[in-house]
Order: sequence, then structure tokens, then C-alpha cells
Amino acid sequence: MPTLGYASYLLDIIGTVAFAVAGAMVAVSRRMDLFGVLSMGAVTAMGGGVIRDVLLGQFPPRAFYNYTYIYLSLAAALVVFLAVQILRDAYRRSHLTVEAINNIFDAIGLASFSVTGVQIAIQAGHGENWIFCVFLGMMTGVGGGILRDILCCTVPLVFTKHIYAVASIAGSLLYYLLVRFSVHEIPAVLIAMFVVIAIRILATVYRWNLPRIRFSVEE
Repeated sequence: MPTLGYASYLLDIIGTVAFAVAGAMVAVSRRMDLFGVLSMGAVTAMGGGVIRDVLLGQFPPRAFYNYTYIYLSLAAALVVFLAVQILRDAYRRSHLTVEAINNIFDAIGLASFSVTGVQIAIQAGHGENWIFCVFLGMMTGVGGGILRDILCCTVPLVFTKHIYAVASIAGSLLYYLLVRFSVHEIPAVLIAMFVVIAIRILATVYRWNLPRIRFSVEE
């Protein structure tokens, strides 16, 4: 259990930084000010974990009594803001590169939080309930992004574009199964994260999307 707790904490740190960067970059693209960039970075980084802890009945959520998450998310968002401010011209000229970098950070955050959501569900004593464990993994992974997009007044990306929640579900389920079959913690984490990142990157590159209803006339 101590090993699991350390791995969960480390993944939380990785996911927090990655999602804070991704959220801050979205805020910059929406022309938000410094407060907006910091807010979107923090919401994206901590929103999924807060939803997870509320569903587990943990009050207050760990983000509000372990200030590491708040400090890291704000610091990462601030670095993004300052970097774009200093490199404004290069940032504008490198739109595709910036988008690719954002997708990579987003994929890393999604992978880390999907796994840690399952880990924490197991730690909380719900290891026999695979549906709940996978659901918590998914919500930890996509929750912050959903809140970010709602605050940006857009339909959440998870519901409209590329393979997102499905990647989180796949990684969460794979990690759960690996743990249940007694695969060592480190390989289980790495394999599950690799699957999430690979699905997200491939979906972005090849523009994979789930089926949707298309009308002949825009309404």
C-alpha cells in the first residue's frame, strides 16, 4: 500500500503540471488575461481530482488541504503566460507546433489522472467494484477539461472531438485489469498510460472521431 500511495501521488503531480499547462494554453488561445490563464490552469489541473474526491465522500478534497497541487498548477500556468508573453511573435507563427505541444501535455495529463483515479478508488476500498473504479478513473481524467470548456463557454471537447473519454476509459480499465491479475505496479502504470497517450495522439493525428448524427442542412 505505501508503494501504491507513492505512485498515486507521483502521478497526481505529473497530471497536475501537464493539465495546468494544457489549460493555460487554452486560456491564452482564448485571449484571457493573467487571472484567466491562472484560473483555467488550476481548474483543468484540479477539477477532475476534486470531482473524484467528492464522489468518494472525501471532504475537503485533497487539493484543498495539500497545497502542492494548487502551487504547482498556478506555477505551471504562470510559466506558460510568461513564456507566451515573451515569445509572442514566435507563438503566433507556430500555431501548429503550439497545438501539438498542447495535445501532448493534455494526453500526459489524461493518462496520469486516469490511472491515479483507479488507484485511489482501490485505496478507498472499492477494488471489487470495477465499474466504479473505471468511472472514477475517467472522471479524474476528463473532469477538469469539462469544467475548463464550460467556463470557456464551449461544448466540452470530450463530447465533440477526437477520442478522449474513450481513451481514458481504455487506460483505466486496462490498469484495473492488470492490477487484478497481480501485474507489478510500475509496469501496470506504464502500460496503461502508454495506451491512453497512444490513443489520444493517434486520434489527434488521424482525426479519429466517434460516430455522430449529421444533418444535410445545418440547423
